[in-house]
Amino acid sequence: MNLPEKPSTHSDRQPTKIRRIGSKTLRLMLLLAIAGILLCRPIGSPVLAKAAQQADAAPAIDPDAMEALNKMGAYLRSLKSFQVEGDVTNDDVLQDGQIIQNSSKVNLLAAKPNRMRVEVTSDAKHRLFLYDGKNFTVWGKLVNYYATVPAPPTIRELFTDIEDKYGIELPLIDLFKWGTDEADIKKITSAVDIGPTTVNGVTCEQYAFRQEGLDWQIWIQLGDYPLPLKFVIRTLSDEARPQHSDTLTWNLAPSFNDAAFVFDPPPDAQRILLAEQKPANP
Repeated sequence: MNLPEKPSTHSDRQPTKIRRIGSKTLRLMLLLAIAGILLCRPIGSPVLAKAAQQADAAPAIDPDAMEALNKMGAYLRSLKSFQVEGDVTNDDVLQDGQIIQNSSKVNLLAAKPNRMRVEVTSDAKHRLFLYDGKNFTVWGKLVNYYATVPAPPTIRELFTDIEDKYGIELPLIDLFKWGTDEADIKKITSAVDIGPTTVNGVTCEQYAFRQEGLDWQIWIQLGDYPLPLKFVIRTLSDEARPQHSDTLTWNLAPSFNDAAFVFDPPPDAQRILLAEQKPANP
């Protein structure tokens, strides 16, 4: 079973159906593309000048932008342990087309290949996900329910296993896929190097990518540590164009011990079964 959420406080809007950006769609994002920011730059900027030159041309793929993705992926694969905090905003689209923005925070600690801790907090939920190489645990702090199931031997296998079996999609999983065969950069149809900028005072290069149905931007730190510092994804297949964004803060030398990845349930916590999903009908 899925852990129940904290009841919504927006009862007056509750009957309205909400469309959300799914995690599977977001995963495509990191390998897809954007150009929406071009409209936000002042007239006469290098971005608009470049856009004007390409206005009558077929979508272009800048090799420097693609190389930046490859370099970032290779660097992420080289990290043995890291901690990253994400400030996340996500658009919910009501049935009448009005966009409601919600925010959350993600704190992820990873020790490759087989230990991970992810905490997700927002006004509506507080979830803790723990993986110690043998077991995977999810705890809903607000409702104080938890479930523990056997897990595969690596983080990469864990993502697929818990999504296929239990429908659980963990945040920031693309950080473990960049630079692997799972990152299908062949889907990209347009890639643009926007230029240098900063994210939280850190100098980085901004890139825009596009694929069918999606635009996305990524800000990659310049220098010896090509880390993704921010990304923004816009869904084009929905007429409301909902948007998702993450701003990331990295710690490449986190302090932790084995206990950080093992769940010690509070005395009043209730253990529940994590029901497996039924296979879809062929």
